[in-house]
Amino acid sequence: MVVKKKMTLQFYQNLGKLFYAIAAIDGKVSAKEFEKLKLLVKKQWLEIDATEDAFGTDAAYQIEIVFDWLNEAKSLNTKACFDDFINYKKSQSHLFTKEIKGLILKTASAIAYAFAGINKSELTLLATLDIELKIP
Repeated sequence: MVVKKKMTLQFYQNLGKLFYAIAAIDGKVSAKEFEKLKLLVKKQWLEIDATEDAFGTDAAYQIEIVFDWLNEAKSLNTKACFDDFINYKKSQSHLFTKEIKGLILKTASAIAYAFAGINKSELTLLATLDIELKIP
């Protein structure tokens, strides 16, 4: 019997932090990066599970909400956002299946490539993410 893991709002919120850190690591977030994130949330993340927020909305939309909030705040540190995600991943490692890790890397890479290809700072952060996701 296969038991499907139930994600939490906090899971999706931390993904929003991670994807913001990827997009903003170079000091700016382009509209293309945000559009790519929204497309991937709709096409891939909504299918992960049926978790909903307090308003009955699919919890996966928390990825967009947190990303947009962080982008509007503009004063938040991308390193802190990335570190928050890594700390969450370490404390909730049971949620990070092989499939989820693959989807995280796919989404992060797509965001990085969305605007004029990938730059050095994005490449470095993606490599760090890849390494962190390989740690059980």
